[in-house]
Amino acid sequence: MSTFWNVLIVILLVLVIALALLYYFGQKAQKKQAAQQEQLEATRQVVSMLIIDKKRLKLKESGLPQIVIDQTPWYMRRTKIPVVKAKIGPKIQTLISETTIFDSIPVKKEIKAVVSGIYITEIKSVRGGRVEAPQQKKSLRVRLSEKLLRKSKELNASAAEDSKGKKKKK
Repeated sequence: MSTFWNVLIVILLVLVIALALLYYFGQKAQKKQAAQQEQLEATRQVVSMLIIDKKRLKLKESGLPQIVIDQTPWYMRRTKIPVVKAKIGPKIQTLISETTIFDSIPVKKEIKAVVSGIYITEIKSVRGGRVEAPQQKKSLRVRLSEKLLRKSKELNASAAEDSKGKKKKK
């Protein structure tokens, strides 16, 4: 066999082994996530709380208990997490929010949320209104087209004013 075919077989063999390992570890992670989701569902409670502040902070800066920081894997300690400071009853607590609902949590308003331990999983309602979805970020194309439309309107308006001014002088 030629060298080319030997190299090709080795590359294919490495790819097959890598895919098999990814499949195995993916299945393992999926089972682990399902077990964690069951635990969250088992401990969930609907709680009324006043949101004081919300930020994305590193785990060490978040003000969470030391036990929580110690139980977090080392690779997650540097990432920023969505932290919510809320008054639940007479106590002020620091909670972790799910990233999907973090942007829709209103600040300085009272909400009813589903909480599992120190983890906010869902917003049920906001006192004095409904849960507002955060505004989507506009794409570059949309922003540029809006800017172009605005500039053309300004240009047309200034051109119309100039032509009115010239007609009055005549």
